[in-house]
Amino acid sequence: MKASKLDKIFDENQEDILKHFDLSSVRRINEEPKRVNIDFPTWMVQSLDKEARHLGVSRQAIIKMWLAERLQTVSKPVAAI
Repeated sequence: MKASKLDKIFDENQEDILKHFDLSSVRRINEEPKRVNIDFPTWMVQSLDKEARHLGVSRQAIIKMWLAERLQTVSKPVAAI
């Protein structure tokens, strides 16, 4: 399919254009998981587990969510070079 036809389908919202792509090898840059180990005091693990149960997610998920939220609030935009 030519790019112009794909553009037209996208612009006119005629159909889902993702079916025209091979997504089997798609990956996000800098999104590959990197395993880290961290030690928490028992009270903190218990609190994390309690909150995770309340939200219906895993301990790992809540740690990731909270860290991502915090990092977004403290991150400063990098100036373009």
